[in-house]
Amino acid sequence: MTGRPSPDALAALKADLSGRVALVEEPARVRKRSRDFFWYSPVLDAELKGLSGDLVAEPASEAEVIAVAASCARHGVPLTVRGGGTGNYGQAVPLHGGVVLDVSGLDRVEWQRDGAVRTGPGLRMNRLDGLLAEGGEEIRMHPSTKRTASIGGFIAGGSGGIGSVNYGQLRERGNIRAARVVTLEPEPRVLELTGDAVNGVAHAYGTTGIVTALEMPLAPVHPWIDVIVAFDDFLTAAEVGLAVGRDPAITKKLVTPIAWPLPQWFTPLRAQCPPGQAILIAMVSEASLPAFRATVAREGGTITLETPLDDSPGHTPLYEYSWNHTTLQVLKTDRSWTYLQSLHPADRLMESVAEMAALFPDEIVPHLELIEFAGRLTYAGIPLLKFTDAERLNHIIAAHEARGVWIANPHVYTLEDGTRHKRAETDQLGFKRLTDPMGLMNPGKMRSFTPAGVATGAVCFT
Repeated sequence: MTGRPSPDALAALKADLSGRVALVEEPARVRKRSRDFFWYSPVLDAELKGLSGDLVAEPASEAEVIAVAASCARHGVPLTVRGGGTGNYGQAVPLHGGVVLDVSGLDRVEWQRDGAVRTGPGLRMNRLDGLLAEGGEEIRMHPSTKRTASIGGFIAGGSGGIGSVNYGQLRERGNIRAARVVTLEPEPRVLELTGDAVNGVAHAYGTTGIVTALEMPLAPVHPWIDVIVAFDDFLTAAEVGLAVGRDPAITKKLVTPIAWPLPQWFTPLRAQCPPGQAILIAMVSEASLPAFRATVAREGGTITLETPLDDSPGHTPLYEYSWNHTTLQVLKTDRSWTYLQSLHPADRLMESVAEMAALFPDEIVPHLELIEFAGRLTYAGIPLLKFTDAERLNHIIAAHEARGVWIANPHVYTLEDGTRHKRAETDQLGFKRLTDPMGLMNPGKMRSFTPAGVATGAVCFT
């Protein structure tokens, strides 16, 4: 396993890069930029809170990225890429010190045409959508952290989000058109990934190369309306959410059933969240509102909020109460809670939702996100869980999996243990052997990887 770099190795690296790449060495600033939102998990908080890089590099161009990569490879210094730092599993936390590569300076849009955009990885997603809107388009999906997340961080650390009800997860074919990647070798290569090869860097925690450009497909921009609907019970909210998802007359981007008492922590929305009632949060197009109103009215739902989406500074959009922002809203007040990430089987969806909602009534509060998965609508769960200890947490995870509910464990920091398959994707493991032969890219996050020394052979990445 890679260890922390020696003082001599760090000194040599700094001598290499001095005057070529901006470096940050002040310990407090380095530590701050060595963190993400791993503290959502009390398990990860205990494991990761004291870890930090040794310095931060701030490249302003791909050429400067290559310089950093080459120096790290020559001197055996670990490198961890950082975007907006909004991940939840310690993706951007260096386990073995070294260089934190902050790619925020790579934030330019190269072009927007033919239903796609090519951009640097450091561009904040809210700014990207603002630029795209001028051409009548928007990014297909984004995390609930859209206003602070970078597009590169979303691709490398995320898996889906607002928009997944239409387009599924990031790794589904077509959701990433191309990626430009720098390898970590003494003489770095620059690879252009297209087609299925892009999955080598998708949700790989930056273990398989440094992304310097992304080409993403776009969707037509709609005048989105933020809506809250109140229901007497959670299962009705989930049934109506599924009906909304299946209705082709309703153009939607977000469908989120949430059980009481989670809405009691949504302080700015307290007037729109009646005590004791479940809610359904949705983003629907303005033209779809009549069909949406009719659907919820048939099931006894009461619309408590209808307002145009506004995620400009000074406003809080409803998507910041969905996905993992639901967890954050609770943790702002009560840190005794944590969360799980699950996927219900589409072939017995509502039966599974009802079963799991009843299984741990005193420990788990349901929260669902409607997504497309393998061509079918299903619910991903991000329930809140009252944390006691790791043993009980693992028992609850096992109980879900025994009932056919997949768990992507958010209380671990390795790729393998955090997936429902409990293994690294084959394309990522093989790709890492070619792009990071010494195992210096975010070491420790892909536990099944063994450094091979040097890469050999010629490989086509298209």
